[in-house]
Amino acid sequence: MGFNYKDSGVDIETGDRLVDWLSESAPQKIPHQDRLVEGIGGFASLFRGDFPEMKRPLLVSSTDGVGTKLKIAIDFESYESVAQDLVAMCVNDLITTGARPLFFLDYYATGKLDLAAAKQFLTGVRKSCAEAQCALVGGETAEMPGMYHGKDFDCAGFAVGVVDQEKMLGKHKVKIGDIAIGISSSGFHSNGYSLIRKVFEKDMEDWAKRLLTPTHIYVNLILSMDHSKIKSVAHITGGGVENIPRVLPDDVTLKLEKWEWPEEFKEVQRRTGMSYAEMLTTLNCGIGLVVIVAPDFAKTVINQAHQLGYRTYPLGTIEKGSQKIVYDY
Repeated sequence: MGFNYKDSGVDIETGDRLVDWLSESAPQKIPHQDRLVEGIGGFASLFRGDFPEMKRPLLVSSTDGVGTKLKIAIDFESYESVAQDLVAMCVNDLITTGARPLFFLDYYATGKLDLAAAKQFLTGVRKSCAEAQCALVGGETAEMPGMYHGKDFDCAGFAVGVVDQEKMLGKHKVKIGDIAIGISSSGFHSNGYSLIRKVFEKDMEDWAKRLLTPTHIYVNLILSMDHSKIKSVAHITGGGVENIPRVLPDDVTLKLEKWEWPEEFKEVQRRTGMSYAEMLTTLNCGIGLVVIVAPDFAKTVINQAHQLGYRTYPLGTIEKGSQKIVYDY
């Protein structure tokens, strides 16, 4: 009795068809196309790395996943939305340094490859890369029967960008008197879903569309700003406002001002009974990015954010102190 790889649950031909589709359906023009020497289809991607416009170019890298938000996406077959989450979570980390994204790779693992679902997901990755001004240069699709069951899948993303060291953003630029501005999130983004799924499990049908709203990609906003006036940027992910101290020097304090939470965050607090502080340190509570700027640039940042459709929130002024962030309310 014969037995082969396909009989064990791995269909190499389906994987090959996915790679062929990716290559054949690729847009004629992609970000940084002139730098891409070899991309999808080979063993590795080749990307030209000369940056003569920069005095001291630094490569910046980040990696992330989508987390248990995937469970909702699988249940409601919403694959493009979580693809945007994947790209956003990586490139939003890159831009906190002032870097511009260059290229992105994805990893997609499932028990049995569903070609239609994978195409939807990768279409979302490709669209999100275009929005983030980075090239999709490669990735990996893994079919692993026994590790994943039914429609289950997992994914990871890997992004690389570049920044001139002399223009890099970070805590080293922050000074007393600088202003902290919150930039609105699109919702829960891609964090806290082990809690969120439990909170809404009894009426998930009513909330699924809202819960599957993809993470904002902030690349265009940050790259459009004058980086000589921006000091540091915090991407608000898991841990909520506790991400802000990561971009503040040790001798300063931000006394965080209150802001109005979107309704879905208020609903989580109502259903869980979590304290204000617990909410702030678990979820983004309506703020996906915090930008620390010179006082004379605050209005410009606010106006640019509004022009791109974001809401803004004044979060306070940087003061001298030993505790990086205070939220006594």
